Amino acid sequence: MSRKKNQEVKTEKPSAENKEDLKENIDLSPEEENTEGTDEAGGEAGAEKPEAEAVAGEAAEDSAPEEKKDPRDEKIEELNDKNLRLMAEFENFRKRSDKEKDQMFETGAKSVIEKVLPVIDNFERALDMAPDSGEGEENADPFMDGMKKVYKQLMDELDKIGVKPIEAVGQEFNPEFHNAVMQVDSEEYDSGIIAQELQKGYMYNDSVVRHSMVGVAK
Repeated sequence: MSRKKNQEVKTEKPSAENKEDLKENIDLSPEEENTEGTDEAGGEAGAEKPEAEAVAGEAAEDSAPEEKKDPRDEKIEELNDKNLRLMAEFENFRKRSDKEKDQMFETGAKSVIEKVLPVIDNFERALDMAPDSGEGEENADPFMDGMKKVYKQLMDELDKIGVKPIEAVGQEFNPEFHNAVMQVDSEEYDSGIIAQELQKGYMYNDSVVRHSMVGVAK
């Protein structure tokens, strides 16, 4: 009896529960399949990870701060900049000084010329009132010839330094150069044209020292 029982135990077929357990061990569950897919994707991601790290490393190198300049180079640049500024300031000072010097000289020259002009006016009046004597003639007055030569020399010297008389008679009236004191009847000149000069005007370089005193045709 005992042997028969043992044989029966050995030849006993697996139950339904045992079959399901065996099937679970043999077949992979969906979760395990997803896990394998995840591992494969993880492998691909792992392959791309070194490239991303390399790009990040290059970006970090590009964004790394530049090396600091040598303090000696910075000091040299500072001194050069200071030197250029000093040179520019000196050049501006020189130009300003030259301009002020020219203005002072021109003001002083005009002041002297204004004082000399009345002497020239009297000189011209005296020559106009003197009797006319032709030069080179036997009856010519040596004194008057000498006065005319002195007057001519004086006007030549004034012309050399920039003093020149303002043209008036026959010119159109211009308030910048002429001072009209009266209107006169004139058959020779049209209206607005200077017909008479009462006092000669003078210019020093490009500035008026004294305006011409004139009479304008009606």
